[in-house]
Amino acid sequence: MKPNLVLPLLALAAMTVAAQQPAPAATAAPAATPAPAPRPAASPKAQAATQVAGKWAEPKPGAAPRYQDGKWITVDYSAPILRGRADIFGKGAEYGKAVSSGDPVWRAGANQTTRFKTEVPLVIGGKNVAAGEYSLFVELKEGAWTFILSSQPALTKWDANEKKATWGATNYDPKFDVVRVPMKLAKGHLSLDQLTFSFVNMTQQGGSLALAWDTQNASVDFKVAQ
Repeated sequence: MKPNLVLPLLALAAMTVAAQQPAPAATAAPAATPAPAPRPAASPKAQAATQVAGKWAEPKPGAAPRYQDGKWITVDYSAPILRGRADIFGKGAEYGKAVSSGDPVWRAGANQTTRFKTEVPLVIGGKNVAAGEYSLFVELKEGAWTFILSSQPALTKWDANEKKATWGATNYDPKFDVVRVPMKLAKGHLSLDQLTFSFVNMTQQGGSLALAWDTQNASVDFKVAQ
């Protein structure tokens, strides 16, 4: 072999061997750290719901019964938590002032105005309540709570310049009251940490809406209008 051909042939052989070698494995990118789940708000949104005026019926002979034609009643609210506080409603001349934040009535929740919605006409405290959406307030007096449904418009976002619609119970005006009914009060054996609405003692003709927080329980009866 001629000497001047040795180096080119050796270079060609080296290139052939290199081409036959497997490519180095790609370095995997580090897995992305998942974003932490958002924490609930200080007073998380909550809802109490029930259905009335319906019936259980077989969709066809022999089939499992299904609930039909029920009408919804709901309460949408923000649910504050005690976070170590005791006697949240207070006593004497200070009763109810802390939770009402200086407003004449309590929003019965936190943040925006608590809303009561019914798809069926009701009777509450002997007064007719048309199907629709209302704001829910409670007037707090020691040993005497008053349940209020109001037709006053309510804000979904705080607006410092708004003077007619409510945010919580701010701007509350009693001229919009549709119902004012005394509530039944009872002391609980346990302190409930988070404010809770619930429907209790329900039938398809009515029942009670109950509110519990700390050791205080309050309820109001209602029935489906005939």
